[in-house]
Formats: sequence, structure tokens, C-alpha cells
Amino acid sequence: MNENEGPVRILFVCLGNICRSPTAQGVAEQEISRRGLQGRVEVDSAGTGSWHIGSPPDRRAVHAAADRGIDLSRQRARQVHFDDFHRFDFIMAMDEANFRDLVSMAPAGATQKVSKVLTYSDLGVAEDVPDPYYGGSHGFEQVLDLLENALGLFFDQLNMDHASGQGAR
Repeated sequence: MNENEGPVRILFVCLGNICRSPTAQGVAEQEISRRGLQGRVEVDSAGTGSWHIGSPPDRRAVHAAADRGIDLSRQRARQVHFDDFHRFDFIMAMDEANFRDLVSMAPAGATQKVSKVLTYSDLGVAEDVPDPYYGGSHGFEQVLDLLENALGLFFDQLNMDHASGQGAR
């Protein structure tokens, strides 16, 4: 993370931007605060679909996150825009379908920014963050567990890259 280059920008993407990606944004904001990275890392979330634009996160996601001290209440759903591929350094998809959609939307030279968030996990679970929208409250807890693990390790990797002089980009 080279301070002369400005902050590292991370975008989390799911389908509707009302449960998984806002939760990832909240988990990342908590990691940023815990690690003292305010101003050095910026995060946002978006969806590949357009039907929830302007809506707050699912109330079950908000409650599950609040139980862990994470505030999602100010977030509002938005759709991924072409400019996001230029603005963000990392674009993290919640599942394979989101990943494929993002790769197909990406301008030339921007596909290397797209990854799946669980690529950074060490839990040995599937590569997809499961969509809890149609399930019960346990699914939202599972999403938090997966994202806390993956994003903790992602931020460790950013620090390791920075310490070794490789940079975060």
C-alpha cells in the first residue's frame, strides 16, 4: 500500500447488493478500523443486478452484522458500473456467477482485478459465499464467518505485500 498512490480501493459484488456484498463491505470496514488503515483502504459494494437499487441491506444481514458490532444501516444497494473497473484496485465476487458476470463486463485489461473473495479463505470450503437471501438467519451467520476469515487473510496479504515491497496492486 503505497501512500503516494492513494488508497487501495476494494469493491465487493454479489447479485442484488442487499446481503453478501454489503456484509463484506461491513466486515472490511471493521478490519480497516481494527488495523488502523483508515484513509489507506476504501471499500464499497455493488450488485450485478438492478432490482434493489436504493434499498437498504436485508434486515437479517443487518441484524447478524450488528450482533458482531458491524453497522450496515447506512448502505444502499447500487449496481456495478463500467467506471468501477477503473476506480477499484480489487473487485471481489461473492460467487462464480458474479465472477463470470464481472469478467464479461470488464473492459480490456481490467479482468485481472476480478477475483472471488473466498480465494483468500483458509477454511477449505467451497469457492462461493452462499446466498442466504432465501434461507434462514443461520445463513447470514455463515456468510459472516466466511467473510471474516477471507477478509482477515486478504488484509494480512496486503500487509505482507507492503512489507516485502511488492505493493498491494
